[in-house]
Amino acid sequence: MSKVVVVTSGKGGVGKTTSTAALGAALAKTGKRVCVVDFDVGLRNLDLVMGAERRVVYDLINVANGDAKLTQALIRDKRIDTLSLLAASQTRDKDALTEEGVARVVDELRSMFDWVLCDSPAGIERGALLAMRFADEAIVVTNPEVSSVRDSDRIIGLLDSKTLRVEQGHRMEKQLLLTRFDAARASRGEMLSVADVLDILSIPLLGIIPESEDILRASNLGAPITMNGSTSQAGRAYEEAARRIMGESVPMLIPGEKKSFLNRILGRRAA
Repeated sequence: MSKVVVVTSGKGGVGKTTSTAALGAALAKTGKRVCVVDFDVGLRNLDLVMGAERRVVYDLINVANGDAKLTQALIRDKRIDTLSLLAASQTRDKDALTEEGVARVVDELRSMFDWVLCDSPAGIERGALLAMRFADEAIVVTNPEVSSVRDSDRIIGLLDSKTLRVEQGHRMEKQLLLTRFDAARASRGEMLSVADVLDILSIPLLGIIPESEDILRASNLGAPITMNGSTSQAGRAYEEAARRIMGESVPMLIPGEKKSFLNRILGRRAA
């Protein structure tokens, strides 16, 4: 059964697009049919991170408005044949997206793919609300800083009130992806600790992605870190997070800690 997952946050620059690409590639490497969808209309970047910027002909708005077929707009990755991209428009405004159009696109994507990862724009405006509207699950991306966590708390509230799944009486499952974490700085009190973030947001932890130059390098090369053969800690963290998305019980070691917090962390649920 296919799943639609929104990758979201309140604050910009936390790593949503990078994470969408890395997780999408990791899932596709297992043989699952995966599509990553860019909802950031007017400021698209997912095509750059995926190395497909020169292959975009039709985009999400073209399909949502009926100007092109989904099959015309999908870009199949040349490196992993089970991975596809649906790019956002670079020239249109977010208001060009309608709820009815997005619903049609999502329904068609469900019929074609095992996993659909929706890269949401930051904030709480129309584009972000439409990106989460038809999702089955959510990955909330945050950095270990107060402003990022506070904005993520706001997004969690919207996921619990503005999604179709919740309106139909179902629970919206949410998981936290903590990015740009530096254990040394956290130990010095220069950023929030993992425990601090979990106490504030109270949702299960999907993964901890350490601060890494390898991630930036991979994005600039148009090859997600889970695709380019990287053996870095950040690459492994994304690979393990993808396995958790698929339901595997993968032990999680908090950087700087000496023991696994699997039972404590993965067992947490939203209040």
